[in-house]
Amino acid sequence: MKLVSLFTGAGGLDLGFEKAGFSVDWANEFDNSIWETFELNFPKSKLDKRSIVDVPESEIPFADGIIGGPPCQSWSEAGANRGINDKRGQLFFEYIRILKEKQPLFFLAENVSGILSPRHSEAFNKIIKQFEDIGYNVKYQLLNANDFGVPQDRWRIIIIGYHKTKVGKYFEFPKPLYKKPVLKDAIFNLRLAKPAKPFNKANDPKDLFMANHEYMNGGFSTMYMSRNRVRSWDEPSFTIQAGGRHAPIHPQAPKMKFIEFNKRIFEPGKENLYRRLSVRECARIQTFPDSFIFKYRDVADGYKMIGNAVPVEFAYQIALKIKHDLCNINSQLLNREIKTSHNIPVASFANSVKRLKYN
Repeated sequence: MKLVSLFTGAGGLDLGFEKAGFSVDWANEFDNSIWETFELNFPKSKLDKRSIVDVPESEIPFADGIIGGPPCQSWSEAGANRGINDKRGQLFFEYIRILKEKQPLFFLAENVSGILSPRHSEAFNKIIKQFEDIGYNVKYQLLNANDFGVPQDRWRIIIIGYHKTKVGKYFEFPKPLYKKPVLKDAIFNLRLAKPAKPFNKANDPKDLFMANHEYMNGGFSTMYMSRNRVRSWDEPSFTIQAGGRHAPIHPQAPKMKFIEFNKRIFEPGKENLYRRLSVRECARIQTFPDSFIFKYRDVADGYKMIGNAVPVEFAYQIALKIKHDLCNINSQLLNREIKTSHNIPVASFANSVKRLKYN
């Protein structure tokens, strides 16, 4: 099944859907620091590099589904929290514009939990209403990626719509998986991380133990030191953020010592154990495979791409449920057509369903 990907970023959502058997044929990303990474890892996808506001609906190809996460900074409780009053927050309406014109079988939109805060309730309800008004049965839910195979606590709102006439049902969110992975599952076998070069520039790849296995240098702000930033090997990671300076500390270090409200320190005598997670370690925690290479000159861009991505395994688990639903709908249509007409080329319907199931 063919997909269009909007606000693509490095492609975590895309990779999860491709893993489930979908094909991302066309993607849009305006940030030029991401283009090289996406094109390297998705050579079969066409990447449109314009701002989405400049892309006419007529230039976007047919798709069975549209996926993407409109920029989340406007809704983040850690950011300015301007919501729909921010131009980035208004990009949700560009998503709706394209969806209204293309009318695919389904859509998926992802965003931060802050979009559900009371101050944004009016804007969020307006967005949901517009999705419904253009022909979709819409369900949304706040999910923790750790419940779906990702070794970090990462709460995100997932909005999924099924076409009212073409699909005719509501999406039901999958149940959490039995096993919740932890840091040891993700990065225990990684060794020999290197610090970034001066001014946090990238190392020469041939000097690294593994691609992107380098970490940001520099001091830790008062805000950073106001909380414990260390999770143990047997715990899931803190949320991987888009800024390298806020990357969690590697679990080799002891938990930070509480001094007073909003003040912690590294355990005296063990300061050498406290380093930020490397770009590759963050990628592992976001469930990107080691074969997925991030291209950057500034290490900060590596952290940004990974922190803004949807975890691959999280996307995969949701994509599997969507695929299951659409396969069942196609099977029901096939059975109905077989019963009602002797002139239907049954084999063509069967082959269509088979392609969907086994793509």
